[in-house]
Amino acid sequence: MSARKEALSVLTACRTRGAWADAALSARLKGLPPADAALCSRIVYGVIQNETLLDFYLAPFCSQKLNHLQPPLADILRIGAYQILFLDRVPDSAAVHTSVELAKGAGRGQAAGLVNAVLRRLCREKGALPAVPDRDEALSIRYSHPKWLVKRLLALLGREGAEAFLANSNSQPPAAAQVNTCRFSTEETLRALADEGVPAERHPWLPDCLLLRGTGDLERLRAFRGGMLYIQDPAARLTVLAADLQPGSRVLDVCAAPGGKSFAAAIAMGDRGEIVSCDLHENKLKRIREGAARLGLTSIRAEAADGRAFREEWREGFDLVLVDAPCSGLGILRKKPDIRWKKADGLFTLPVVQSAILENAARYVRPGGTLLYSTCTILPEENGEVTEAFLGFHPEFSRERFTLPGPVGPVEGQVTLWPHLHDTDGFYICRMTRRV
Repeated sequence: MSARKEALSVLTACRTRGAWADAALSARLKGLPPADAALCSRIVYGVIQNETLLDFYLAPFCSQKLNHLQPPLADILRIGAYQILFLDRVPDSAAVHTSVELAKGAGRGQAAGLVNAVLRRLCREKGALPAVPDRDEALSIRYSHPKWLVKRLLALLGREGAEAFLANSNSQPPAAAQVNTCRFSTEETLRALADEGVPAERHPWLPDCLLLRGTGDLERLRAFRGGMLYIQDPAARLTVLAADLQPGSRVLDVCAAPGGKSFAAAIAMGDRGEIVSCDLHENKLKRIREGAARLGLTSIRAEAADGRAFREEWREGFDLVLVDAPCSGLGILRKKPDIRWKKADGLFTLPVVQSAILENAARYVRPGGTLLYSTCTILPEENGEVTEAFLGFHPEFSRERFTLPGPVGPVEGQVTLWPHLHDTDGFYICRMTRRV
């Protein structure tokens, strides 16, 4: 019961306080046994990833729309329905009983009868549920994504590509870990993980990258605490590889938190050089410092800075300036599924912020140096349109070819990585060189 109770607490925090599911889950999982923690996580992400579809299946059995029910009743029904329809190892009777108990425990004793009736009927009729219509607009139901996003994906990718992206967004990727090759080999790290009973395998095309499953709390692992690895998606590491860094380089990471790209840059340079890792908030800078200390990287200096505010002392001072701009995050829906449900209004202002940061950061690049712009989204208005506008005002910069490993290969200055094509986060990378 505790797994379902904690799952409901996380979903309630997301609905009422705007919490992010991963952060809320992290706080709730620490006191749970591993099996309960795994079930809790599965339910939370499953409900968020399938919310519209669950509502579609529950609707015929409810006299009113689920979003009209008093909270947290709608999520109690979704938790029960998700277990009944998606989790084969949970008996239907257990899904119904625990959901009824959730209603009672949430002070909705009078609604317990409704929960019991709706879910029992769902159990009886789950073999004859209505089919989701086979229309483009119904993809938002089948894959539980907002209609505006489905329309954008259809325009960008066509029906087949859009459906592949949506299906991928509801998958659960393994955790990707990058080996700290400044101190350990990939073979050493694999042996250490095996000694701790952690299943790990080499990434199929990215060197010194490991794919982990069933790790639970990563911070408890001796291999993690000992600085053998850090968690980072292949797409983020590819961003640093695009810069082709050399030992002794001077690097500015403008929007560095939580520090993964700074770590990758330091390791790429053999920890020889200087990396200034910036963020506005001291708590995030603390995480960067702690991560660098854990990995034993001495070339990183974390410093408070606003990416839009010019620092005269940094003018033309860096070989590489990395701008991993704040963005909509639509490339990481597999890992943060609740991003899809955030209001789209803020998307219209993001390119303004991104352009301002890029414009300011460009002044820190030395002649002959590199300006690298990246985001974890797939929308052109946050990616290519931002860099195209920047280059239109700055003829001293131009896109530069680079080559990445695996299926990406040679790139003509900019590339969008797609989860369903590259099996990475959705990511945009643009490398620009300052000629004078």
